[in-house]
Amino acid sequence: MCRHIAYAGPPLALSELIVRPPHGLYRQSWAPRRQRHGTVNADGFGVGWYADGDPVPARYRRTGPIWADPNFADLARVVRAGALLAAVRDATEAGADGEAAAAPFASGRWLFSHNGAVRDWPRSAAPLAAALPAQALLGLEARCDAAFVWALVLNRLTSGDEAGQAMADTVTELAAAAPGSRLNLLLTDGETITATAWGDTLWYLHSPGRSTVVASEPYDDDPYWREVPDRTLLAATRTDVLLTPLKEPQ
Repeated sequence: MCRHIAYAGPPLALSELIVRPPHGLYRQSWAPRRQRHGTVNADGFGVGWYADGDPVPARYRRTGPIWADPNFADLARVVRAGALLAAVRDATEAGADGEAAAAPFASGRWLFSHNGAVRDWPRSAAPLAAALPAQALLGLEARCDAAFVWALVLNRLTSGDEAGQAMADTVTELAAAAPGSRLNLLLTDGETITATAWGDTLWYLHSPGRSTVVASEPYDDDPYWREVPDRTLLAATRTDVLLTPLKEPQ
C-alpha cells in the first residue's frame, strides 16, 4: 500500500531521487520490489520540496499514476532541492477525494506520508476522532485513513510534542485501536526526517555528514542501504540516524 521517500542533503534535481534511479519511486509505481501489500501504486502521487531559504515546502500532487504525467517528468528534471518527501499511492479504498488524498500532506513546514492502512477503517478510528479538536476534523483534506493519521500526528505536533514522540504515540495509539494496521509513517520539516516501520518495509541510505535517504525500499543496489527493523522509530538528519524500538500496545 504505497511507496514513499524522504531526502535531506546537498541540492539535487528531483529526478535524481525519483525518476532516474533504476528502482526509484517512479518505477515503484508499477514494479515495486519489496512491497508486501498491493502491486501497483497508480492511485495518485505527490512530491513536496524545500526551496533555498523558504521553510514552507512546495507541493505537486495528481490523481493518476506518476508515469502518465509528462509535466512531472519535466518539472523533476529542472527543480532542485536539498530536502523532499514524495509518494506514490495505492488507495486503501476507492474514493472521490482526488489529489487531496495523495501524499504528501502538509502544514506549515511539515510534510507527511502514510504507507499502509488502518484496519477496519473508519469504524476502528471513531474513538480517536472524538479526541481531536473539531477544527482538525473539519479541516481534513480527504476522507481517507492517511489524512486522518496525519491529523493525529499534526495535533500532537501543534500541542508541542517533538516529531519522534508525536509519531511514536500516534502509531501505538492506532495499533491499539485497530490491531493489524500497517503504519509506516514518514515526516520531514526539511532538516529532520522521522519515520516508523510498522507492518511494511523501510530502508535508509546514510552518507555521514552529507545526506540521508529514507524510503520504503532501496532505489538502487547500493550495498550501504540498511533495512529498518519492524516496530522501529527512525529519527535522522544529514549527519545522524537513530533507531529506537517501538513498544507494542498493551
